[in-house]
Amino acid sequence: MTHWIRFSEAGRVSYGMIEQDKVSVYEGSPFEQARPTDRVLPLDAVELLTPCEPSKMVCLWNNFHALAAKQELKEPAEPLYFLKAQTAFHPAGLQIPRPKSYTGRVIFEGELGIVIGKRCAGVSEADAPSYIFGYTCVNDVTAVDILHRDPSFPQWARCKSFDGFGVFGPAIATGLDPDSLVIRSVLNDQERQNYGVADMFFKPFRLVSLISQDLTLLPGDIVSCGTSVGAGTMKPGSKIEIVIEGVGALSNTME
Repeated sequence: MTHWIRFSEAGRVSYGMIEQDKVSVYEGSPFEQARPTDRVLPLDAVELLTPCEPSKMVCLWNNFHALAAKQELKEPAEPLYFLKAQTAFHPAGLQIPRPKSYTGRVIFEGELGIVIGKRCAGVSEADAPSYIFGYTCVNDVTAVDILHRDPSFPQWARCKSFDGFGVFGPAIATGLDPDSLVIRSVLNDQERQNYGVADMFFKPFRLVSLISQDLTLLPGDIVSCGTSVGAGTMKPGSKIEIVIEGVGALSNTME
């Protein structure tokens, strides 16, 4: 298992591999066979960025048995998803900005993010694992009161794509079995979500295969697998952590 980060140090952006409390610096991108250097930095001496630069984040809706049962929804025949804008992407550690044009509720949704490793189009479920680079933690932040404000048009893109609403990181973990992972959301030190990937309608390998039939996934793109019961409101000053053992802990505060 390895953990990759992307960071800024002395004005220079690099990728690195975490080893305890240090970062081994690499040249180039891990999606293009990054080369190790002899530089090793203290982890607390670098500024964490999002661990990759996706062209898009594909986010699932209604992908868990438990949440579907609670909301009295049927199992979908195919993945139901929307896209987040690139300008929404936000790293660990920084405050999540409050939209100036919106005064309603802002909610957290803890999710597992699949990070694509190479160009992926029309792949089979059996081949999907070879297109996955690793996994990361995602907070799918939502301006929930906007979603159904206009009864004629659900505003998925708008309510999900405010600046800073696509929080992910702090690292990309490789070498994991995704089906065994458990996602936890902790708000102000109180656990609010605790659910397993095993409860998904569409598990990671199948998701990547099915979505790749619709659109081409590029290196660094993220498929965010959807959330389960327990998502809730973040008030100003709230601390929110998305924790996936083996992957990492994504921690931010709400502005």
